[in-house]
Amino acid sequence: MPGIRGPSDYSQEPPRHPSLSINAKEPFNAEPRRKDLVASYVTPVDFFYKRNHGPIPVVDDVESYHVALDGLIDSPRKLFMKDIRMLPKYTVIATLQCAGNRRTAMSKVRTVKGVGWDVSAIGNAVWGGAKLADVLELIGIPKLTHVTRFGGKHVEFVSIDKCKEENGGPYKASIPLSQATNPDADVLLAYEMNGEVLNRDHGYPLRVIVPGVIGARSVKWLDYISITAEVCQGFFMQKDYKMFPPNVNWDNIDWSTRRPQMDFPVQSAICSLEDVNMIKPGKVMVSGYAASGGGRGIERVDISVDGGKTWVEAKRYQKPGIEYIADGFDSDKWAWVLFEAIVDVPRSTEIVVKAVDIAGNVQPEGVETIWNLRGILNTSWHRVQARCMEHSKI
Repeated sequence: MPGIRGPSDYSQEPPRHPSLSINAKEPFNAEPRRKDLVASYVTPVDFFYKRNHGPIPVVDDVESYHVALDGLIDSPRKLFMKDIRMLPKYTVIATLQCAGNRRTAMSKVRTVKGVGWDVSAIGNAVWGGAKLADVLELIGIPKLTHVTRFGGKHVEFVSIDKCKEENGGPYKASIPLSQATNPDADVLLAYEMNGEVLNRDHGYPLRVIVPGVIGARSVKWLDYISITAEVCQGFFMQKDYKMFPPNVNWDNIDWSTRRPQMDFPVQSAICSLEDVNMIKPGKVMVSGYAASGGGRGIERVDISVDGGKTWVEAKRYQKPGIEYIADGFDSDKWAWVLFEAIVDVPRSTEIVVKAVDIAGNVQPEGVETIWNLRGILNTSWHRVQARCMEHSKI
């Protein structure tokens, strides 16, 4: 593609904030400190987790950059940035979460393969761009279409990004056509993040945002879009990001027995405290985030200061001064909620959080029952240790 260079090494990596916790340098994968993550409802670009599979692509000439649309359609075409910007612009507040968020805790039960994320492989941003449903209308696919007249049922996104898992080929993923053509699904071809042009780490000049779905489907550095009859056959759809039961290991795994993971389950984490904390007995602020996939709001966030025996409900909020209602008109259905509660901690204990979404889905108590060999979707109760100074030996 004119104006595009896919570097074969990591010599042209963009600058990053020095406070990020780096989980891998090549490719670069990093997350912010817990306290920085929840310092604001909208995550600053610098503190939004960085998830990469190869060197960051370089776009020299955005005017010549274009996205090709092909596959099971009447007339393939190319869309340049000016074409996409001519479409109605929408802004969507949506949380992206890596499927491997909280993998480090899962690996303590049994070894798993993957980047060792803490609790901050998640972020909430204001994404700006064109709705994919409007883009697909340009190639003759009406809104709310489930299948094209040529048998197309899926929309595959292919990146400029090259990765070793694809044997040097491009990163790719797909979503159902029914989701792509549904305006209410808010799938975007995004060119802005938090009111500014996307930066290189987050997909400049154009990326896909699929709200409510694991981050792996929100393909960055978009190269082309293809309408296909089958689910994307790429590595990250077929041999990764699938949820297996705890009895499956690398000797007996059969990737074909599981569907690619899409929606992420209900999730929450404490961000005001680390895994182990030395505190003074008394009042302690417990705060963090909660989110659920598929546009399901957070109905409740429960906090326990005795390891899960008794619970208190935390305050939930998105915007200051506006009451958060899980399915309210003013609530951002694709976005996380932040929570806080002041609790009394008279002695050393375990502080626990769990969230409930509007469908009644609750986080599982233990990680053992959801352990899987790839370490994805660790949505178990998040636990931290509070050790009171007078009882530090307890």
